[in-house]
Amino acid sequence: MSFSFQILTYGCKVNQYESQSVREYWQGFGAREIFEKDEIPDLILLSGCAVTAQGVADARQMVRKILRETPRTKVIVTGCAASAEPEDFCFENVLACISQTAKWNLLHYHPFELPRELTEKNTVYPDFSIQGFTRSRPVLKIQDGCSHFCTYCIVPYTRGKARSRPLKESLAELGRLLEAGFCEIMISGINLRQYSADKLDFWGFLRRVEREFGAEWKGRARIRLSSLEPAQLNDEGLETLAESSLLCPHLHLSLQSGSPGVLQRMGREHYTPEYMAEQISKIKSFWNTFGLGADFLMGFPAETEAELAETLALVKALPFTYAHVFPFSARKGTKAENLQGQLEKHVKQEHAQKVRAEIEAKKEHFLSAMLEKKEMRLSLDVGTKSGWNEFYVACRLENAPQTRELLAVKPVRVENSVLYVEQINN
Repeated sequence: MSFSFQILTYGCKVNQYESQSVREYWQGFGAREIFEKDEIPDLILLSGCAVTAQGVADARQMVRKILRETPRTKVIVTGCAASAEPEDFCFENVLACISQTAKWNLLHYHPFELPRELTEKNTVYPDFSIQGFTRSRPVLKIQDGCSHFCTYCIVPYTRGKARSRPLKESLAELGRLLEAGFCEIMISGINLRQYSADKLDFWGFLRRVEREFGAEWKGRARIRLSSLEPAQLNDEGLETLAESSLLCPHLHLSLQSGSPGVLQRMGREHYTPEYMAEQISKIKSFWNTFGLGADFLMGFPAETEAELAETLALVKALPFTYAHVFPFSARKGTKAENLQGQLEKHVKQEHAQKVRAEIEAKKEHFLSAMLEKKEMRLSLDVGTKSGWNEFYVACRLENAPQTRELLAVKPVRVENSVLYVEQINN
């Protein structure tokens, strides 16, 4: 039975990857994805996020909007939002509410013929895979789940325990994407610190990638890393970064706080701010310029002004070029939900805003420094004038060609936090 569909994906890069896998499966038996606003699909798949309460609320509001505006459209809700708050999606015309650990079933059944009881996979790696990607920079998922259980985080409850994709499958998919002409690929997982496959940890995996693909693809394609745990930046990790010919000079760290006390209450004692500062200072020895991003969770229960000051001091000390800063949002079922010292909403927002202001100043300084670069490499969003350079800076290229190749460009000016560039004709 053929049908038309749309896919709405919220949240992390891993969610984007899994949506692409479902998309390809449905297209394999003749389903048609539609993009025009005036065409009503038979089915909408909504893959929601539950990292924040607002993420679940956004998914719920979107489902209500769909059912109100296109009442004949059936809806399947899945993702972490469906695991965290399944009762929020019990509406008429919701065909199924599928937990994250049961999402893999979408790759094995026609969506209109799903069994009433779906098998969940909490300890086995789910069999998602892709042949291509709808965006210019594909995601390569190599790990799922988390076994750490930070006190604030709902993800271990929605995605299950940490498990890793077999090495052979990951390398084969990376090769397919490169051969398909994608010039930038992001390696992603829920907690890459817990990657373990074929006796390799994450750094071992990257060394294997270098060995398999470095000689052939150096200068033609590049690898970008998604979020890393700060504790991963040990000396072995820095050595691996330094020796890779494929990696972008860019890191994004799940830092969360610059206060040792807050990190302890978060259940993140496996690194310290001092250790992070020391390891990041070593990166300059092999990456003269690099992008550095981080996640910060501000207004954690009992966070004091002194602890806020510790985070601000770390932000000032480290060469951040951007950050994602969130006010703390208590998630039902996590330990942090019941911690003493819950802060008022306006206090959490104030703490977050102070960190954002420091980050914004650093971002503008980094953008100005980009103007001193004689050359950089641009990965375009095909069909647009926009893209990203190797340092994860948003760029705009007028008269952009239709290509997936990495383009040699030079900076011209900064406008509205965007780096305008010109192509270099070699």
